[in-house]
Amino acid sequence: MIVRLFPCLVLGMLALPVYAAEPKTAEPSTPKPAPTSVSAKDYSANLMSLYSESRLEDPRVLAAYARAQAGKEHQREAFGSLLPQITANAGTNRIKQTNEITDQIYNSENYSVSLRQIIYNKAAWENYQKYKSLAKQSLSESEEAQAEATVDLVQRYFTALAADDELELVQAERRATQKNLDRISALYEKQFAMITDVLDLKARVDVLAAQEVDARNQVSLSRVALSEIVGRPVKEKLSRVRGDVDLKVSTESLDTWVSFGIAENPSLKATESALAAAEAALREGKGGHYPTLGASLSAQNTNEGYNNALAPKTDSYVAGLQLSVPIYSGGSTSARVRGLYQDQISAEQQLEATRRQIVKEITNAYLTADSSVEKIRANRNALSSAEQSSIASEKAFTYGVVNAVDVLTSVQNEFKARRDLLKTQYDFITNLFILNRWAGKLSAESVESVNVWLSNNSKTDPPPDRKTKE
Repeated sequence: MIVRLFPCLVLGMLALPVYAAEPKTAEPSTPKPAPTSVSAKDYSANLMSLYSESRLEDPRVLAAYARAQAGKEHQREAFGSLLPQITANAGTNRIKQTNEITDQIYNSENYSVSLRQIIYNKAAWENYQKYKSLAKQSLSESEEAQAEATVDLVQRYFTALAADDELELVQAERRATQKNLDRISALYEKQFAMITDVLDLKARVDVLAAQEVDARNQVSLSRVALSEIVGRPVKEKLSRVRGDVDLKVSTESLDTWVSFGIAENPSLKATESALAAAEAALREGKGGHYPTLGASLSAQNTNEGYNNALAPKTDSYVAGLQLSVPIYSGGSTSARVRGLYQDQISAEQQLEATRRQIVKEITNAYLTADSSVEKIRANRNALSSAEQSSIASEKAFTYGVVNAVDVLTSVQNEFKARRDLLKTQYDFITNLFILNRWAGKLSAESVESVNVWLSNNSKTDPPPDRKTKE
């Protein structure tokens, strides 16, 4: 049958446009000229704008900031117990006094001022040191929470972009497959194609229609996830990664990044402060075995004497020292010390676990990001090859060399290559943020430096429109 149809197909090919055989590249198409005006529907949100909003709206960031401020106030509270404690009192009483000698009713007044000052109290001093360390821990935990929230925002941002990509690519693949289906259907009506080819293409179109429904749902779900962080519906278009940027990891070595993490990671700093607080708490517990010494000054003016008897107004001034020596408390102090010692051991092990986690996370993020650079380059080449293969398959089908299933496979491979390239770019940027987070170098400047890789182009680079004639 191929021999019989071949002359007709050759004549049909004479009417087809001729495609250049030069290799395709993954470079973006020429950008459109800038519009003279901007409407709300054309507005694109970028990573930096959403980051700025999330700093003011993300409950995790706000709660972490509140905990850091609370830690400072608890430290100030503990320090206040070491300072002089001044108390003023004033009172008046209505007294009725009756005995064998007198029966009288009178008013009494008393005024007093007292000052107490700790001279030596090991437990109180170590309590202050504990809260001092806890305040540092809260501050470091706040920094860690902000870094974690930033990475979460980046992951959700690129998840939303990936969902948009999937929807657009499924729609584009469906259009391309539908065009091929229309061609095969026309050939089938002329008895130049087999029914199996028509059915294969129709089945693929139906599958893509179902995938488009799922892709639309994923777009909505990804936007809801972004809205949770930003605190408002995110309906505007998202800026995409530019095609002309050179994505690469820092020139610093892996060992350097690990050193950064050990020195600067806020999570590690928080566990170090937690260990310091546990050590101070242990010393505080041991302070229960130590004596305490305090001084007091007081002044009093009253007209009330012994047994509430009326007396001339008298001024009294008292200065004193109070020494307290603990002797026995039923073993509770020793038990508390033993418990605090176990808390210290737990904090030490948590510090070691955090240190190991930092080394692991930095190593994973660095190696993944580094390999992603080569993977991006390979995926660009794969996309170029897939585009050429798709073109060649369509031409070969016209000559009768391949069947419709081969054309369908080449189209699927082309769109898979597009998905892989976009996913690899997003994975690279996400791992770059993860690397900076664990190294303790994630900041607003880090977000801004990545934001310049984005453009206000809100659509994926479309596949080339390869028009064919029946």
